[in-house]
Amino acid sequence: MNRIQTICGLILLCSCLSSCLKDKRNTKLIYDKSLSSDPIIQKEEYDILTVLSLSEAKEYIIRRKAYTVSYNKDTRCPNWVAWQLTSEHTDGPVERLNYFYEDEDVAMPRATLEDYRKSGWSRGHMCPAGDNKWDEQAMYESFALTNVCPQDASLNSGLWNRIEMDCRRWAKKYGGVYIVCGPVFLNKEHETIGENRVVVPEAFFKVILCLQGKPKAIGYIVRNNAGKKKKDQFVNTVDNVERITGMDFFPALSDDIENEVEAHAHLDDWR
Repeated sequence: MNRIQTICGLILLCSCLSSCLKDKRNTKLIYDKSLSSDPIIQKEEYDILTVLSLSEAKEYIIRRKAYTVSYNKDTRCPNWVAWQLTSEHTDGPVERLNYFYEDEDVAMPRATLEDYRKSGWSRGHMCPAGDNKWDEQAMYESFALTNVCPQDASLNSGLWNRIEMDCRRWAKKYGGVYIVCGPVFLNKEHETIGENRVVVPEAFFKVILCLQGKPKAIGYIVRNNAGKKKKDQFVNTVDNVERITGMDFFPALSDDIENEVEAHAHLDDWR
């Protein structure tokens, strides 16, 4: 396909999406992978990690080597972060960086290291460092504060970390999974930290899709506290996560597959 055909195709795609999304949903295309040969993909124009926002949340899309983030300038947090975790990317030679940094790709005011200092909240990765040991740039970019939310320290090192490890285990088992996660703001008024008033989420969501064998998906809604419940008590269907977050995940799937995988969530299916 030459350059002119590509541009024409993009114009046609934008026109089609504009006419289809009259309810003001925002279409975000994540990654640039060819999936048109997969029979469960409904429209070849869509990427499997497309996220439809059903709200008017402000966002700025940043594409990084290992993930894509929808950044919200009002909360100073991501709306969501999406990535494909392959079996090859579940490990690697790169050591954890432990160097968080202010992301100068977004306008000020923005989250800074000083905002988190003595705030009582940890810097919680959305796309985790553990998913980026395969590449130095990917590891570095995972520590940008646009990939971070204020997170309870016990949650960060406990339940949230266990879910991240599950995702790596599933990626190894099935060859790869698709992941979208981010903060959930449940209250009308929110706690903020620092001079730049970084908003503290009341909860976090994560949805995981596997297309190997019989397609399946699972979702989590986890309160931003030091709760000691088992992770299976936080399992939700993707449909329920969509209802809570106001987002539509994986719309590129054919309707019958999407309806099936998003309506059911059972940890036993992943063991």
